Amino acid sequence: MSVRNALPAVMGVVNVTPDSFSDGGQFLAAARAVAHGLRLVADGASILDIGGESTRPGAEGVSADEELRRVVPVIEQLAAQTEVTLSIDTSKAVVARAALAAGASLVNDVTGLEGDPEMLAVVAHSDCRVAVMHMRGVPRTMQEDPHYDDVVAEVKTYLASRRDALEVAGVDRERLLLDPGIGFGKTFEHNVTLLRRIGEFHDLGCPLLVGHSRKRFLGEILGDPAADRTAATLGVAMHLAAEGVQVIRVHDVRQTIDALKAFTAVR
Repeated sequence: MSVRNALPAVMGVVNVTPDSFSDGGQFLAAARAVAHGLRLVADGASILDIGGESTRPGAEGVSADEELRRVVPVIEQLAAQTEVTLSIDTSKAVVARAALAAGASLVNDVTGLEGDPEMLAVVAHSDCRVAVMHMRGVPRTMQEDPHYDDVVAEVKTYLASRRDALEVAGVDRERLLLDPGIGFGKTFEHNVTLLRRIGEFHDLGCPLLVGHSRKRFLGEILGDPAADRTAATLGVAMHLAAEGVQVIRVHDVRQTIDALKAFTAVR
């Protein structure tokens, strides 16, 4: 196993939703979401990813107005109280634009900026960072028998094509994060293969973002779908750190930071 030089930044998840797979409803009130975000910062998060629409398998979409109502007050309050990077997890251009105006500086789009034809222009006319993810299908149907002939090659090809499209639109690759989309239109075998071979994605020439936290495939690894997935999440996070992944998106920030400290001490 090769250990690369830099340890990953930890992105903490702030779901302002009633139906996210792991913590839906816990932080739907703006005050609770802000308090949760500040706790994650105190725990060591250097990025907060704020989302107002669940992208779990089978999720139904929400209107732009509802998404704006959920996320903008949270971003405004967090921007006034912390200096960490604030990310907006959205595929809607109008939400991204409002979030950037409210204080976000990273747009995290699970559709690879293909879900809204105006999204490219929004990020191109900003100086924000952009996270581009691979997803097969849409959240409502993405887990209905996804198929790949070569999942690593196909996901890499997609991310390279989106990287190039953003460069043509005026978004330099230095602003990009590329995300293979663990759990988004992938089977257990696809997820494990992508994680095992994550180092191959460095060929794309952009920092990597991986969000594996608490996802269903971890329960399958443990042999118990209902099991607590924190330890399994940490185990995969250490593999990602060893493989040089630059950003890891997690729910359990303090535990991840502690594990990274131990990893640093003994590597």
